[in-house]
Amino acid sequence: MTDQIDYQIHGESLQYLEIDLDPDEKVIAEAGMMMYMTPGIEFETRFGDGSETGVMGKLFNAAKRAITKESLFLTHFRNRGSGREQVAFAAPYPGQINAIDLSTINNELLCQKDAFLCAARGTELSVAFSKKLGAGFFGGEGFVLERLRGDGMVFLHAGGTVVEKRLNGEKLRVDTGCLVAFESGIDYDITLSGGLKSMMFGGEGMFLTTLEGHGRVWLQSMPFARLSDRVLENVVHLKRDGE
Repeated sequence: MTDQIDYQIHGESLQYLEIDLDPDEKVIAEAGMMMYMTPGIEFETRFGDGSETGVMGKLFNAAKRAITKESLFLTHFRNRGSGREQVAFAAPYPGQINAIDLSTINNELLCQKDAFLCAARGTELSVAFSKKLGAGFFGGEGFVLERLRGDGMVFLHAGGTVVEKRLNGEKLRVDTGCLVAFESGIDYDITLSGGLKSMMFGGEGMFLTTLEGHGRVWLQSMPFARLSDRVLENVVHLKRDGE
């Protein structure tokens, strides 16, 4: 059973998340995301989400996280006080924090490996490989996904503006980097973006993510990789202009 936590999301484009914890409640988060916490909060860094049993289970989960190039560890924050305490997490770059209740989407969500921010205790995190061969060879950032399971709140961060779409048997083609998360009822694959000329000169990349089925899909308007590319281009141009 997942802890039932209260929360508030503050800010517009540089948001942070504040979570209220009752005594003994806990949240798990990616390492380095904590912004502040009140005195009653204690934290420890542990392998995985805490759902593993035995040494082998912990090592196996750590190995799976290593495949995604995520930290082998998660930070666990628990309220050890006698009253309500707060812990806050900051978004790593401009965008939006999204709160999703897993109990409303069949207790499972698939997300990009860098989208996870934090979740209530009881949420299980694992690696989800695409079933499609094309996704495995060409997916890039879309090849390895994180699977979130539970019946409580999870919090994702996405760049720019977040768009939520609901598919009712339709097909949607998106830039691979713009995909944030989708429900487990959605079929996922990587396809060629078009003909050779379009792939070489269209500027949209060689591959697109194809989503089809029934459920919700979350997209981001400004993936971090695209943002960093634009910043780097401007820095190069400024350096050239200054020479």
